[in-house]
Amino acid sequence: MVFARMRRAFGVGGPSVDTVLADPASRPGGTLTGTVRVAGGDYDVLIDNIVLALVTRAEAEDGEALLDFHRASVAGNFTLAAGAREDIPFTLAVPWETPVTHLAGKPLAGMTMGVRTELSVAKSVDRGDLDAVEIHPLPAQETILAAFDRLGFQLRHADVERGGIYGVRQELPFYQEIEYAAPPEHASSMDEVEVTFVADREGVEVILEFDKRGGLLREGRDSYARYRVAHGDVSGVDVVSVVEGWVRRGVVSLRGGAG
Repeated sequence: MVFARMRRAFGVGGPSVDTVLADPASRPGGTLTGTVRVAGGDYDVLIDNIVLALVTRAEAEDGEALLDFHRASVAGNFTLAAGAREDIPFTLAVPWETPVTHLAGKPLAGMTMGVRTELSVAKSVDRGDLDAVEIHPLPAQETILAAFDRLGFQLRHADVERGGIYGVRQELPFYQEIEYAAPPEHASSMDEVEVTFVADREGVEVILEFDKRGGLLREGRDSYARYRVAHGDVSGVDVVSVVEGWVRRGVVSLRGGAG
């Protein structure tokens, strides 16, 4: 009897779970839908909870780690008979501030994002592997990033930093930085620009950090700018010219030694 309880506590002969996404692609503020398939094991068991968690890799001063940033219970408090199967449909909301993982249909270097399924039985939690998801940019985000590309900035990579941005209202405990190398015409003024989006239902906060690295005889400099773009503001607008104006102001600020 003791051995049987130990086998159950460690999941031997217990239930298994598999999550199938109808479509792994979504956008900030959108949804992910699919089915959680639970298969019974060798004995009846009370399922306490089934939770889906959105997970990304985030960096901090003490290193990087996978971080759950949105969790939703999709089922719980039911008995699963031995050998039985349950298919549980779900709709999982994607927070507006969710980092993007794809740009122009291609994976964004440096990004990890997925859905993890947690099965709780007898106060023990079995955390499954990540099912990869694709978070594509909102139209405003995509148009702004495309403008940087049109202006000759070269996309390097992206990452997620734990923490907050001063003066910006955030729901999530991190923010994404999308890094671009400066084109030759701006190389004397800056080395790179990091683009951060903090989206909500009405629009997108655009935070820009322009950086000029220091050298043996030169002190490094940086400059910050923040703009608000409503979701519909990019329609019928020359966004390239708008972003070019942002870059010019960033250059002026760097040359003035702001940072």
